[in-house]
Amino acid sequence: MAPSLAAPLLLLPPLLLLLGAPPAEPAGVFELQVHSFTTSSPQKFCRGAQPCHLFFRVCLKHAQAVVSPEPPCTFGAALSNIVPADRHAVAASGLIRVPFHFKWPGTFSLIIESWRADSGEPSTEDAQRLISRLATRRRLAVGEEWSQDVQLGDQSELRYSYHVTCDEHYYGESCSDYCRPRDDTFGHYTCDELGHRICLAGWQGDYCSEPVCLAECSSSHGYCEKPGECKCRIGWQGPSCNACVRYPGCLHGTCLQPWQCNCQEGWGGLFCNQDLNYCTNHHPCQNGATCTNTGQGSYTCTCPAGFLGTNCEVEVNECDSSPCRNGGSCSDLENDYKCTCPQGFYSKNCEISAMTCADGPCFNGGTCTEKHSGGYTCRCPLNYHGSNCEKKIDRCSNNPCLNGARCLDLGRSVICKCRPGFAGSRCELNIDDCACNPCANGGTCIDGPNSYSCSCTLGYGGKDCSVRMDACSSNPCQNSGTCYTHFSGHVCECPTGFMGSSCEFHVQLPTPVSSPWMAEGPFPTALAISFALGLLTLLLAACAILAVLQHLRNGSHPLKSRVCNDLAAVNNFRDQENRLLSRGCFKVSNKEAPFHGDRFSCKRKLLDQSYESICKKPDNKPSEPSWPVAPECPKDGAYHPIYIIPGQVEPCVYATEV
Repeated sequence: MAPSLAAPLLLLPPLLLLLGAPPAEPAGVFELQVHSFTTSSPQKFCRGAQPCHLFFRVCLKHAQAVVSPEPPCTFGAALSNIVPADRHAVAASGLIRVPFHFKWPGTFSLIIESWRADSGEPSTEDAQRLISRLATRRRLAVGEEWSQDVQLGDQSELRYSYHVTCDEHYYGESCSDYCRPRDDTFGHYTCDELGHRICLAGWQGDYCSEPVCLAECSSSHGYCEKPGECKCRIGWQGPSCNACVRYPGCLHGTCLQPWQCNCQEGWGGLFCNQDLNYCTNHHPCQNGATCTNTGQGSYTCTCPAGFLGTNCEVEVNECDSSPCRNGGSCSDLENDYKCTCPQGFYSKNCEISAMTCADGPCFNGGTCTEKHSGGYTCRCPLNYHGSNCEKKIDRCSNNPCLNGARCLDLGRSVICKCRPGFAGSRCELNIDDCACNPCANGGTCIDGPNSYSCSCTLGYGGKDCSVRMDACSSNPCQNSGTCYTHFSGHVCECPTGFMGSSCEFHVQLPTPVSSPWMAEGPFPTALAISFALGLLTLLLAACAILAVLQHLRNGSHPLKSRVCNDLAAVNNFRDQENRLLSRGCFKVSNKEAPFHGDRFSCKRKLLDQSYESICKKPDNKPSEPSWPVAPECPKDGAYHPIYIIPGQVEPCVYATEV
């Protein structure tokens, strides 16, 4: 490369960076205009008879839930010019501008301070000159429109307006879109109000640096260096660059791609200069055949269907080959034939024999009926379909079993195998797991699918509310309160300055007033609690005395009816276990129900009732009919109730899992 060309090329990359990159200027500016500032405290404005001068300081920070006036001003800060003021008010100040160099976030914290300018210079070093400070959080979108606002202090009122605008060549909601109009080597465009590039006439592309070629110019075979022209690439020619360049020396040929020489009809040779036009001059091929020159004075005819011969002059009769079988008659068509088949045969050449009922075409016990036009019809039995009754109907396809049950089609009946916790012919019933009252100590039972949960009363917990809970175990008293366990829950003794059931509220103590009824210090809460507990104890003691008196008045009764032979009950205990499932549980299972597991308490309740029946007279009152539930049966994954959906003919069939 020549030395004279090397130096400009070395300078080209820095030049491109300089011209293409956006300048290091601010993205936008925040502007605030103070309209008025008044105060009810004149001494804050002026001191003595000296003239009053004020200035304002604006601090922009990132959005804060609680605006802190402490530095730094993360978005920027600016001072206003010094303005004169009387003893109560200040006129409008000059425009306060805070430029920024980042994407405008939309939300921000605004702090406006007013200062006295005693020395004639705006200085914020002396904190005693600070008159007022107002802080707020605002949301503001980029735009020319001004937002009006009023801030009220303890003894002041500030009226002002503000807005955010983008710098020149910056656009968008955050002033981050850069667009500078240009018409040079690096682009030819202007900018709209949103910062989008608008190409000048004759230019296109992302940066409007690509010229628009002639309208007819081929986009793949032509190009242009300036708008409105069309220059052809190598191997192409013509005004629109859509004609390929033939192989040099090609006389009677064409091309589809550059440098080809495809001979025209009747010509041959490397340069298509040999006369091979026998087909063109003599047209030897007949009946629409295609003629191809195969050499000087020679040709070949490609015959259409139905013709043959050197020149395709012989018409072919498709019936000459006797294509119809089994006595079928053949009819010659144009380039085709048709067979008329005798009764009992069909297909293109009558080669397929039609079956009759004598052939037994119906399966699975279907009834065969002959058709007058030939063929047969099968009448299928129950649970089968298809032209030959070869398909079995699946009655489980319509999902008759509910709640995830498994459906079994047994022919004339359908069986639903229920998931644990469900019952019914279609497993549509949820077994009541709360029937045996598993929740102790007054807990409320909540039934669920194959389970239950207990909502325990105060002071109890666990799966079945059988665990005594300490009301103070969770440390409910806050702020160093002392916890005491009461029958109704926990009681907190709060320290001075706090109140509430958990000492969670802070109270402002009133100024002490001398009174003979008030002792030094706060009222002892423990004394009030002790007094209440004493009253409650007296009330319970009175109730107990009344119960004893009532018992003595009625007299003692023999307890022989309540005394039972424990040994007899123990001997009968195993018999009660064996009969328990047949009494209460309606699940059909192949496993013996365990009576000594985690859920034995529910079953033991039934045994206790049987034990008491030894001592009591039988009750012959009829019980109310109810849906049988089986809370005493453990419903784990090993037990699967099976219910039968009755069919149309057969009665119910009861099955069990094996």
